[in-house]
Amino acid sequence: MVDRYNQSTLSLRLTIDEVSSFLDRAFPADTRSSYGVVESLSLNSLRMRLVPNRSMIRPGGIVSGPTLMALVDVAAYAIIAAHHGPEAMAVTNALSISFLRACQLDTVFADATILKLGRRLATVDVRIWQGTVDHMIALSTVGYTLP
Repeated sequence: MVDRYNQSTLSLRLTIDEVSSFLDRAFPADTRSSYGVVESLSLNSLRMRLVPNRSMIRPGGIVSGPTLMALVDVAAYAIIAAHHGPEAMAVTNALSISFLRACQLDTVFADATILKLGRRLATVDVRIWQGTVDHMIALSTVGYTLP
C-alpha cells in the first residue's frame, strides 16, 4: 500500500503513451475526446487536459458538473492504470466532489494523485483547475475497486 507520505512502494507500470492507448481502448472511440487527454505522467502524478466544447455547457455558459465528474473519474482511472497496470475491469466505487467555483468554457486541467493503492482498493485525489493551479475549480476523492 502507499499513502501520500510514503511513495516508496509506488512504481510506474505504464508510460504516458501506454496509458493513453489504454484509455483509447477502454472507452468508445466516439466519446473518447470528451474525457480529456493525458498531458503528463510521473510517479504518483498524472495531469489530464480537457478542452470543453459547446455540448459540455449548462445554462449560464459554464462547463457542466457531469463533464467535470467524468474528467475526475477518467483521471483517477488513468493514474491507477499507470501504477497498477491496465486492468479494464477496475470500477469506481465512490466519487466525492466539491465544486469551488464555476468552470469557464476554457481549457480545464485535472491533477490526480494516489492516496492509497492496495491489492483490492485504490483512493485517488483529483484537483481540477483552470489558468493556474491556484485557480481551483473542484476537489475530488475517488475510490476504485480493483479486480
